[in-house]
Amino acid sequence: MAATIKDIAKMAGVSPATVSRVLSNQREFYSEKTAKKVRDAAKQLGYQRNTSAVELVTRKSRVIAVLVSSTQTNFSNPILNGIQQQAEAHNLSVMIIFAGENKPEMQEKALQTVIERSVMGILLVAVDLDPTNNALLESANIPFIFISMTMKNANFPFISSNDFDIGYQAIKYLIKKGHTKIGFAGTDLNSFVGNLRFEGYRDAMRDNQLARKAEWVCGGHFTYEDGLKAMRQYGQKTELTAVIASSDLVGIGILNQANQYGIRVPGNLAILTVDGTQLCDIVRPRLSSVTQSFFEMGVKGMDMLVSESIKEFYSMYTPINIVERESV
Repeated sequence: MAATIKDIAKMAGVSPATVSRVLSNQREFYSEKTAKKVRDAAKQLGYQRNTSAVELVTRKSRVIAVLVSSTQTNFSNPILNGIQQQAEAHNLSVMIIFAGENKPEMQEKALQTVIERSVMGILLVAVDLDPTNNALLESANIPFIFISMTMKNANFPFISSNDFDIGYQAIKYLIKKGHTKIGFAGTDLNSFVGNLRFEGYRDAMRDNQLARKAEWVCGGHFTYEDGLKAMRQYGQKTELTAVIASSDLVGIGILNQANQYGIRVPGNLAILTVDGTQLCDIVRPRLSSVTQSFFEMGVKGMDMLVSESIKEFYSMYTPINIVERESV
């Protein structure tokens, strides 16, 4: 079996990213002593460089790597459409790699795959990177931007919605519609993004002097099943008059379970979802939503990644807006 960069890294006692930089004659972030160890190991293992990989290491590289989480929602589709549109405009190719859902090992494997190819840049779509993989991403010396993921790490650039504002504006809208007993369902409360949305919900309830009960908040991972589970927890005789669903799929789960209970939407229960994808229009009643600018995230992410000002870019928020349909 032919030797790989990982084999060289193991023998030389360095990271695969360092091996990639040494063999491609990039000069940053390693000493001459380290370079000698890497070259000696490569020679001893009989490593043969791949011609296409060599081209990718140089500035001739025209490939953008897109790492996508395997989250069970559909919001990544418009993001990928935006990325692909701008890739074609810039005469670039796109390579999509799945990075799992909160699985550090899969994230590491995806990053290693990208680093070994030494692509032009990396876009991480809804990837909640485990802290154990932070150093690997930074050491690759490849420009990167997180998309649809607000980052706690201030050194990591991102393009996303303001997640606190999502929760806050959802409550303001429902209060304006006459609701005071409002649930919050399907969000991953252990994630940074999910916690920001919950804080927006919590603070808006407090700022408007509304009572809030612990059982009105149902965690989850943004899935259809989370919506079913939340509505079952609320029960057939729930006191809630409205629920904020953390994704369109969660909203559909709540809607279907409410129908099973004979609860009329919006007559007895209003549902406001977060995302605002095409799913909102294919169910009945159509779901009102806090709509995120996913396509714009993809467009801006790609444009920024290939611009000369990428080193000065840190983060930005894209607009959200309330789209009224039939469920509130």
